Amino acid sequence: MTLRLIEAPSPNTEPRPDDTAIDTLILHYTGMRTGEEAIARLRDPAAIVSAHYVVEEDGGIFRLVPEGLRARHAGISHWRGRSALNANSIGIEIVNPGHEWGYRHFPAMQMAALADLCLDILARHPIPPRNVVGHSDVSPDRKQDPGELFDWEGLAANGIGLWPRGDGPAEGDALELLGRIGYRTDLPLPILLTAFQRHWRQEEVNGLADAGTLGRLQAVAALTEA
Repeated sequence: MTLRLIEAPSPNTEPRPDDTAIDTLILHYTGMRTGEEAIARLRDPAAIVSAHYVVEEDGGIFRLVPEGLRARHAGISHWRGRSALNANSIGIEIVNPGHEWGYRHFPAMQMAALADLCLDILARHPIPPRNVVGHSDVSPDRKQDPGELFDWEGLAANGIGLWPRGDGPAEGDALELLGRIGYRTDLPLPILLTAFQRHWRQEEVNGLADAGTLGRLQAVAALTEA
C-alpha cells in the first residue's frame, strides 16, 4: 500500500532521544474550525505545536514531521508507566471542530484514510495494540480528544488498537483496573473514568464506576495483558 501524502513541513520539531523506540500511536482531533486553520497552527513557529500527520475530512493526509523526529503533540502525558510521550510516539491529528466548535462524527472517507495511515505506521514500528490511544487517554485531566464520537471499534476491527468483544464481571477496584490498562492513577477517579469511557464506553460518558463501566474495565484490562 502506497499512501498519497501531501508534504507540509512544520518547524516545530526536534530530534528524538537516542535509542528511543517508537512504541506508541496517539490520535487527536484538531479542535479548530477548519483543517486549514489547524494545519497553519501546527506549522506556526510561534505556536510551538506540531504532529506527524493531519488527516482531513475528505481523506487527504498531510505529513508535517518525519517519523524519525519528535513532534510536539502530546504535551504533559503518561501511559503505562512512561511520561513525556512525544519522545516515543507518533501523533496524528484528525480534522474535527471538537467539543468547543461543534463536535461531530468523523466522515467515512476520513476514517478510511486514517486506517490506511495507521496500518502503514504499524507495519514500520513495534507498536502494540494497547499503545494505540487517544490524547484523552494519555492526558485525561487536560484533553477530551478524539472523543466519544470517534470510531475506535471500527479501527480495532481493522487491526488498529483494542476493542473488547464483551464485558467482564462488573466488579473490582476501578482505579486498579485503570492502572492495569495504562492510565496514570494519581488523578481524581471521575476524570480517569471519563477518559476511559470516551474511548471504550462511549454510550455512557458520566465518570461513574457503574456496573457497565466496571465490566468494560475488566474486559479492556484483560485485553491489554493478553
